[in-house]
Amino acid sequence: MRGAGCCIGVDDVPWLQFSAGPAKKGSEILPPNQVLDFKNLYAENCAGCHGAEGRGGAAIALADPVYLGIADDAAIRKVIANGVAGASMPAFAQSAGGMLTDKQIDVITSEMRSRWGKPGILDGSNPPSYAAKSGGNIPQGEAAYKTYCASCHGASGQGDSKGSAITNDSFLALISDQGLRTIVIAGRPELGAPDWRGNLPGKPMSDQEVTDVVTWLTSHRVQNPGQPYAAANVQH
Repeated sequence: MRGAGCCIGVDDVPWLQFSAGPAKKGSEILPPNQVLDFKNLYAENCAGCHGAEGRGGAAIALADPVYLGIADDAAIRKVIANGVAGASMPAFAQSAGGMLTDKQIDVITSEMRSRWGKPGILDGSNPPSYAAKSGGNIPQGEAAYKTYCASCHGASGQGDSKGSAITNDSFLALISDQGLRTIVIAGRPELGAPDWRGNLPGKPMSDQEVTDVVTWLTSHRVQNPGQPYAAANVQH
């Protein structure tokens, strides 16, 4: 029993009730710039376009060992940090106007490879280089397109029952030259599109053929994508 002169105890005032013990490990809420857990970083910044667990979505699957085999860490990190000008990939580095620190970008880059890469997957396959080494040729690119791509994407790239339209002006406005090259080389396995070795069985695309196809595709870009009329005809 309390004596007549006893002070009020914490049980009498709910807001005074508290735990004197230390906070449980992991219960603290970290500031956004201190989050270094890959799953959280990927889910918050990458999954919206590249799909849960890197399985692909509006953008390529990042959990593709072939893609991770042709793109080194420096190339991947550069895209994450700086984005892709003129395409739908934004910059995530704080130094480029994004929200992620250099350390967070390092975590995403390294964890993608450690979780989804397969060392040696391209051994003996002589893949085309990630970036183009030379200029492309439009007529040769059209010929290569007809050989390797038309059976799925249609004779002029406007799409078919097997593949999407890839000379569509809106599509080309949302993807960079490097993005096209990456898809030609690595494919879109989540969509059933083969890599550079699978378009024509027994005849993989050469590095120059990849370059030429991309050059032919980009020759279809227009000044004002998505408009059914020429910019010169617009009345102001």
